[in-house]
This record gives sequence, structure tokens and C-alpha cells, in this order.
Amino acid sequence: MKALIVIALLLAGCSRPPEGSDATGSPPDLETAAIGAGIIPDPKATDISGLFARDTDRICVVPAALDFRIGVFVDYGDQQSCSGSGKVTRVGETLHVTFDGDVGCTFDARFEGDRIVFPGRVPDACVKLCSRRASIAALDVRRLSDSVAEASTLRDLRGRLLCGS
Repeated sequence: MKALIVIALLLAGCSRPPEGSDATGSPPDLETAAIGAGIIPDPKATDISGLFARDTDRICVVPAALDFRIGVFVDYGDQQSCSGSGKVTRVGETLHVTFDGDVGCTFDARFEGDRIVFPGRVPDACVKLCSRRASIAALDVRRLSDSVAEASTLRDLRGRLLCGS
């Protein structure tokens, strides 16, 4: 990945200045150059809907009336898992996540165009979403699909739809 970014920066130096560079010719930051070269997607121009995963961790995000629905499923095996549904609103690269019910699990996550990253520490109330020692803290998943239909089919261990209506 680092090699691709270095190559993109070298190529960017041989072409016209990318958008976002100023009139003085100062180079853009690394992320801006990578977005300009098409190596990474621009999080500001990317829809958050879809199915995200890493190993046995899954997140679904689908549009709702005023915001988005989110579902989370983490399965560590040995009856250690987490699951929950709620709503998510987006402001730039920040996702404000609030789980349904009287859980009290609310926090801000990051959206990086093709990944969603939960904070390393989540509120104590989020433990209600999990069994035994499982946790949703530091959950880091990448986009598998941008299909809302596919994201809507994510289920937890009990077969409950996490992003379905």
C-alpha cells in the first residue's frame, strides 16, 4: 500500500497540480494526492451504504427516512458475540452511531471511504450488545459491497435482520 502511494506521488509530480493545491505550488498532503491519483476513494464523495466486513466482523448500513440504519455483528466463537441495530448520521468523515432501545450505546466512528472504524473505547453501555468478553471497540471493517439489498440481509446469531425493515 505504501509503495502505491509513493508511486502516486511520483506520478502526481509529473502531471498538472491536483485539485486543492494552492497558487504557491506547495504540494498537497499525502491523502489529498492519493485521492487525486485515484488510489483511495474520496470519503466526502462516497455513499456510506453497503456491507462492510473483516474476518467474522460485519457492519451493514442502509438508507432510512432521515438518516441511515446500521447493524453490527461480531462473532468470536465460543458463544462470544455482539449484535445490535440502530441509526447512524454522517457529518463529513464522522459517523454518529446510536443503537436502538434502552441500550445507551452512542459514539462517533470514522468513515474512510472504503472502511468504517469504531473508536478504541466505546461507552460502558455498549457491553449490553455483547455476550461474555466480546466487544465492538476498535471494530475496523472494509467495504465488501455497496449493494443496499445485500446489506439488508445481514443477520445475527438468532437470525434477526440487523438492517432490514
